[in-house]
Amino acid sequence: MTTTEQCSKLVKEVYASFDASHDFEHIQRVLATARAIAETEPTANEKIIELAVLLHDVSDAKYATSKDIEATILAQLLLSDDEQQQVKETIAAVSYRGGYELEATTIEMKIVRDADRLDALGAIGIARAFIFGGAHGSLIYNDDDEETHTYESEEAYRAKDSAVVTHFHEKLLKLKDLMTTAYGKKLASQRHKFMVQFLQQLSAEREGKI
Repeated sequence: MTTTEQCSKLVKEVYASFDASHDFEHIQRVLATARAIAETEPTANEKIIELAVLLHDVSDAKYATSKDIEATILAQLLLSDDEQQQVKETIAAVSYRGGYELEATTIEMKIVRDADRLDALGAIGIARAFIFGGAHGSLIYNDDDEETHTYESEEAYRAKDSAVVTHFHEKLLKLKDLMTTAYGKKLASQRHKFMVQFLQQLSAEREGKI
């Protein structure tokens, strides 16, 4: 069993307790996208990329009961200290953090970040947004906060219980311009257009125009 296969087996149990917006199928989609991007970046370390993808949500504050899940799983894998550190640093660079993200300084960070963000765009991104919103009791839209697109800090962003449509404006529609790889930018542009069309349709239906 490869290290990636071992890690995959360990993380499945963690993601099984998350809602469908961040379940193991999300991880599998991100992994497939990351591998596709990595094929266009010959210097990328695929092992670090794959492990970072598999582990990037296990300690997500939205779900995790402990911040040690990521470290606990890494400790069970046959990795050098340097490899463990690379995986941790790659994971740390993935999160949007309300616009206060860490700088992606390696190609592995850029690939994992782009792959994860691509899964927040397009038809899948729309589905995930509403699944997450439904699981956490969010409104579809809220006219009082729909134009709130920025926050003064990461903490303020995480503390805000935004409506789903607000989330499109405060994060999802910004992702296209934050892509870091050529392949990521290409796919993001296509998926972004679909999301814009969806929001236009949603608005028209809500207003009784369609």
